[in-house]
Amino acid sequence: MVSKCLSLHLHHPNPHNAITSATYSHSNLCYTSHVPNILSTPKLSVNKRHHFLYQRPHFFAPMSSNISTATPLFDDFDPDPTLTNDDLKPTTSDQRTFSGWEMASLWIGLVVGVPTYYLAGSLVDLGMAWWQGIATVVTANIILLIPLVLTGDVGTRYGISFPVLARSSFGIRGAHIPTLLRALVGCGWYGIETWIGGEAIFLLLPESIKNSGLSQSLPWLGTSPLEFACFIAFWLAQLTIVWKGMEGIRVLEKYSAPILIVLTSALVIWAYVSAGGFGHMLSMSSRLSSSEFWALFFPSLTANISFWATLALNIPDFTRYAKSQKDQIIGQVGLPLFMGAFTFVGLAVTSSTQVIFGRVISSPIELLGQIGGFTTTILAILGISLATITTNIAANVVAPANALVNLSPSIFTFRRGALLTALLGIVFQPWRLLNSSESFVYTWLVGYSALLGPIGGIIVADYYVLKRTKLSIKDMYTMNTQGKYYFSGGYNISALAALIIGILPVIPGFLEKLGVLTAVPGPLMVIYNNAWFFGFFVAGVVHCLLSSLIASRDKSRYVDPLLS
Repeated sequence: MVSKCLSLHLHHPNPHNAITSATYSHSNLCYTSHVPNILSTPKLSVNKRHHFLYQRPHFFAPMSSNISTATPLFDDFDPDPTLTNDDLKPTTSDQRTFSGWEMASLWIGLVVGVPTYYLAGSLVDLGMAWWQGIATVVTANIILLIPLVLTGDVGTRYGISFPVLARSSFGIRGAHIPTLLRALVGCGWYGIETWIGGEAIFLLLPESIKNSGLSQSLPWLGTSPLEFACFIAFWLAQLTIVWKGMEGIRVLEKYSAPILIVLTSALVIWAYVSAGGFGHMLSMSSRLSSSEFWALFFPSLTANISFWATLALNIPDFTRYAKSQKDQIIGQVGLPLFMGAFTFVGLAVTSSTQVIFGRVISSPIELLGQIGGFTTTILAILGISLATITTNIAANVVAPANALVNLSPSIFTFRRGALLTALLGIVFQPWRLLNSSESFVYTWLVGYSALLGPIGGIIVADYYVLKRTKLSIKDMYTMNTQGKYYFSGGYNISALAALIIGILPVIPGFLEKLGVLTAVPGPLMVIYNNAWFFGFFVAGVVHCLLSSLIASRDKSRYVDPLLS
């Protein structure tokens, strides 16, 4: 019996070329023939546009599409060496090792972290009731789950990473623009998470060291030399795990998830017992009027969507390792629940500190230091380190590293890309981004959503509306000017134009938040406060319209070579 995992289309990459030219594209369906390994010559038919169409022999029958297929005959052609290396090739069946539990563990490791702990609390600081803060977080993640699953389909179906997927919509060369924008955000987040890990080291140091002259802030640095040294120490510690690549990340996430669940549960139980229940939290009511709440709700919703909008773009970097579509979907559907549960933990514990210590302690690191005790200190170091590293490496190293590999496969490997990501994380000076809840939520989170929303909208619209989930693996790895994804000089003009149109209207509002502009028209501030939604839908629709117009123009210019 002979097994085949291909379906061939022979067609013109360009109708202006000679009709004898052909390219091959492969589907994601596997076929099994019950005949010896000698196939009869398939018949070729020619349609009115003179495209040769491969007719499958009758003995081929498609297998279940529920099973993830291996790389569609990647070795049957010679990929351009400037577009591939071992990190950019589609994953093989042997590399598809992520089960549904391991995908869920990935999200647990991502969710359980200090920034998530702050999320609902920052909304309560701005005037929301406790339940409004949690409801906002959960609603945002239910919305975000849609692009996460839709984009994750590509990684499992074709085994490709986000930079390679971007080639199909932005062009072979144009793909560098969205991947580097995503990488830039990842570098910023890497710095933020590393600063939080360094802060844990600082707060758990002996008082004699924390009260020394080294803990005095330097104006030019924006922080103290001692805090900066703790930041660098944690920065170096993370590199030992990054250096082990994706398999090391998978193992870390898998075994860290149960530990983080136990430690989080222990913290909640301590707060409940010590405070005599969560009555104080439950009595926290909104300080906002109805109009004030809705004015705060939508930018807060956008900010919370932006929290994981980074992963909604590069989730194929992980789902390409999933065993099947079922595993990638099951592994991701728990995200809203995980986020809701952990933000509840953050709110419950923070509100309990008012009863226990007589003041609100919003930082979990400061809280663990306040509790004191040798055992608590050890558990705090373990918990904060695990929570920070699992989030930081998975969410903020993989995408920038892959983007740099895609930029120059001959120079960058995953390790080199990860090292440069870590260095850029220092340049971002994360201690300045975390100065206040408002700067964190409305400047950082909402600001970068203006970049990621349009990119996500273009990729989803291109893959589902324009390409109907059909991609050509071969054409993603070729610089041939006749390749499907070469477009104009390697750039897809419609995608780039849609990206610009999706970003430009958001810029005035962003500049107003930075203090560069003092007066911005109301409609532009509304657009900024809903930056992710605006960019996602506007860019996606514009991309589809422009692509249709370009296709109609090219069709009208086509002259049948036989008639001429």
